[in-house]
Amino acid sequence: MRVTQQLDQSAAPILDALAEHCRRDDASFAPPGHRRGRGADERVVKLLGRDVFVAESLALGGLDDRPPGQHALGLAERLMAEAVGARHALFSTCGSSLSVKSAMLAVAGPGDRLVVDRNAHKSVVYGIIIAGIEPIWVGPGWDADAQLPHPPGPDAVRRALDRDPDAKGVLLVSPTAYGTCADLAGIAELCHQRGRVLVVDEAWGAHLPFHPDLPRSAMHAGADLAVTSAYKMGGGLEQGSVYQLRGDLVDPAVLKLRADLLGTASPSPAIHVAMDGWRRQMVEHGKELLGRALRLSQRVRAELTELTAPEGPAGLAVAGRELVGPGRSADFDPLQVVIDVSGLGVGGTTAAAWLREQARVEVGLADHRRIVVRLTHADSEDTIRPLLAGLRRLVNARTALPAQTPVDLPDPADLEPEVVMLPRDAFFGNAETVPVRRAAGRVAAETITPYPPGIPAVVPGERISEAVVDYLRAGVATSAMRVPDAADPTMETVKVVCG
Repeated sequence: MRVTQQLDQSAAPILDALAEHCRRDDASFAPPGHRRGRGADERVVKLLGRDVFVAESLALGGLDDRPPGQHALGLAERLMAEAVGARHALFSTCGSSLSVKSAMLAVAGPGDRLVVDRNAHKSVVYGIIIAGIEPIWVGPGWDADAQLPHPPGPDAVRRALDRDPDAKGVLLVSPTAYGTCADLAGIAELCHQRGRVLVVDEAWGAHLPFHPDLPRSAMHAGADLAVTSAYKMGGGLEQGSVYQLRGDLVDPAVLKLRADLLGTASPSPAIHVAMDGWRRQMVEHGKELLGRALRLSQRVRAELTELTAPEGPAGLAVAGRELVGPGRSADFDPLQVVIDVSGLGVGGTTAAAWLREQARVEVGLADHRRIVVRLTHADSEDTIRPLLAGLRRLVNARTALPAQTPVDLPDPADLEPEVVMLPRDAFFGNAETVPVRRAAGRVAAETITPYPPGIPAVVPGERISEAVVDYLRAGVATSAMRVPDAADPTMETVKVVCG
């Protein structure tokens, strides 16, 4: 899949191959068993349309091993690599949650150490468990006033590598779910000075390569391996993700083997087609489309700022360049509009529920004091109109909404974990369930990630401290904290290692 010459970016080989497959209407006695929708329940067909079924074809039964679809997938991946500035690209139809696990396995294996951003999605923690990796945690920067985590900077990563110079590499999340970005260029330079790999969970950044006013993408910043979600901020279908690879520190053949280890043997052609077509759309029109989205973001920010003017209703505060600076983030994606609603006297989850139920507006994320509105190339004046109207109504309705219960979020550094076992050994070992009040001093056998702030407080193999127990019990008691990945979300009990 090495890119050796400029390719024709106006091509969409998977799209063309699938279109030809649909035109041929061959008699097939191989999966899928619905036979172009003839065997599908008509009530399903009525909702989804028959074309969803007609377009299905096994990748090894017409799209990549014989004319006219011969090598369509490989060519589409080369086109994607060229478009995003990578040396290689691989498509996945298993979502970035699984793809990031494969990426980790391509860098580190059982017993290896890896520096890992503590502000990571639970899929990263589960990747650590599956691979048998020993994590060297690097904590996020913490804005105590805003109660918001920021990606770790080069100094924090340097200290982590100094603590464990044998670590195989570094895994960071950038952009975060709040649109904040790490100094990937500085961290990539640091890693490469030591011959170490930089892996980036870039699930929220698939659009970044396609407009100069957006933060630098992982590939353009010098990362070695990145995983992006084609559907989150792009035009793909859910479960579509892309591995992007550059440099020589990760063997593309090893990455392919690891992707095959966890991937499906029956990838959805519709997901592949959507990624192929979205790449072409971005190359041909991305600057224009994303430019429009950026202007819409400016418009939304300006109108919401008027709502917070002294002479107007107080309440909303829109985050901007104050997210960037020493001890904070290196950059931020302006298409992720972070809105602090705490000035209304309500929590973000309450505001999000009100917007959904009363204004029929769905936001992208909500925590104890914020909502996040994510704009994409698909947005327009028509789509932001109900958003702005709903937020105006929210401000006017603030006195009728339930008051926010205060949440005391400690600095993540105050909850520094003590790792006493490999996460894999603790997760798969003998475990028992104990009352949370008796969990202090025991070794965790599960992951506990409180929202807010979405940073794992407990990972398998870590000794549970009294401070963590107090923090979790107090947070859940306020009803403002959720721990959805815990075995017992009420935090009455905790799974710990036996003995």
